[in-house]
Amino acid sequence: MPHSSLPRTRESSVVLRERHGPGYRWRVLVTVMIGNVASIMSSTIVNVALPDMSRVFHLGQDRAQWLAAGFMAAMTISMLATPWLLERLGYRSAYMAVITLLMAGGIGGGFGWSFEWVLAMRVAEGLAAGLLQPIPTIIIMNAFASHEQVRAMSLFSMGVVLAPAVGPGIGGVLVDLFGWRSIFFFVVPFCLIALWMARRYLPQSAPGGGEMRSDRRFDFAGLALLSVAILALLNGMVDLQRGVHAQAAGLMGLALLALGGFVYRQRRAAHPLMQLGMFGHAQFAFGSCVAFMYGAALFGSTYLLPVFMQIALGLPASQAGGALLPAGIMLWLTIALAGRLGNRFALHQVVAFGLALLALSFVLMLAVDLSTAVWVIALWIAVGRIGLGFVLPSLNLGAIRGLPAALIPQASSGVNFMRQFGGAVGVSLAGIFVEWRLLAHGASLPSAAGAAIARAPSSVAAFHETFLLLAALTLVAIVAAWRMRAPAAP
Repeated sequence: MPHSSLPRTRESSVVLRERHGPGYRWRVLVTVMIGNVASIMSSTIVNVALPDMSRVFHLGQDRAQWLAAGFMAAMTISMLATPWLLERLGYRSAYMAVITLLMAGGIGGGFGWSFEWVLAMRVAEGLAAGLLQPIPTIIIMNAFASHEQVRAMSLFSMGVVLAPAVGPGIGGVLVDLFGWRSIFFFVVPFCLIALWMARRYLPQSAPGGGEMRSDRRFDFAGLALLSVAILALLNGMVDLQRGVHAQAAGLMGLALLALGGFVYRQRRAAHPLMQLGMFGHAQFAFGSCVAFMYGAALFGSTYLLPVFMQIALGLPASQAGGALLPAGIMLWLTIALAGRLGNRFALHQVVAFGLALLALSFVLMLAVDLSTAVWVIALWIAVGRIGLGFVLPSLNLGAIRGLPAALIPQASSGVNFMRQFGGAVGVSLAGIFVEWRLLAHGASLPSAAGAAIARAPSSVAAFHETFLLLAALTLVAIVAAWRMRAPAAP
């Protein structure tokens, strides 16, 4: 019988491990890391091209910001669909389909002819990025022994944090040399490498080595309710910032109704997007709280720091960017150390320590004024990023350990969703709060390019109060992290 007519054998992780040897699990980790690096690059690299795209498509700030906000919203919404996709298609087919969607968004955006089309491609990239986020944790929990999991997560985090550190710099060079379209095409080589490695190393089985289930229906109603809740909340916060209070109240009410409908749907659906029973495990419940608060503080500070340095302190963009660079390097170095500490200390202790350093960084920013040297500002920012290096590898593992194996895919998606959702809320909250405090101090954010309120003590005080808000959010996360301890063994 010719070889082509033989029945095809499904390649399980056992078969692939025998074929590639004991280092096979690390090749799987590198495979999913490359895809996540591509998705993170696509999220950060576009920011440097916004001025060029605004000129080409004649965009105001209110429309241009949707190129970033649309990506983040799509990424947040799609995260909970990952467990269903993996169970339906298996690791290999699901991963390759999502990478193909990411690559299609990059190619489509690069050839875009209108703002609406480019925005649609950004949303496609965001959907792919959200689906990719939970996969590494699921892989690590299933493929690595417990004593290797923190080390594996540290290696993965080291690769991923390099993307936002170098992405804007590479993007700036590409835009200067080739124009804004080049930043969309930049992710294509990463996607091609990820597709080749996935075809070679990822198993065709579902998480846990089980068979794919084509009979499980997707909870479209739950996803629609969740989408309405998130979009209504974020748009309501924007309207609140703009002073359209009646419309903001209506959107906030709609968000609460949609959220209530989502919870009701998840309790009744045969195959829910989110197994609410996970929150009955204290370790996961407190870990989700940490993820939300930590995401709000992290993304809120990522927005606030460059704005503070340029608007309140009057630093040029080059100096503001230079002050952030050492922090990115320290974050990358710290993650390697955190991988070792995660095997010597309880994960909730490592997370709490990292959050304490992040809170300290926000408090230290209160000492920054118009006479503070840039290197001092860079040092205070680096303290917080060192803290992040301890949080990143340990948070997901600390929240998920102890859950039944069947819940791990949903738990991974849930923790990543809470962090991303907290980040979306944190950015809006920081923007609303700082503008409110600026108005209270008799200042306001510049309304046009080139306008400035720089080097005014009143504006510095407003930013100080916003850093205090972020420190308070981080302190709440510390309390939740300490409650995230693993239950005592019987």
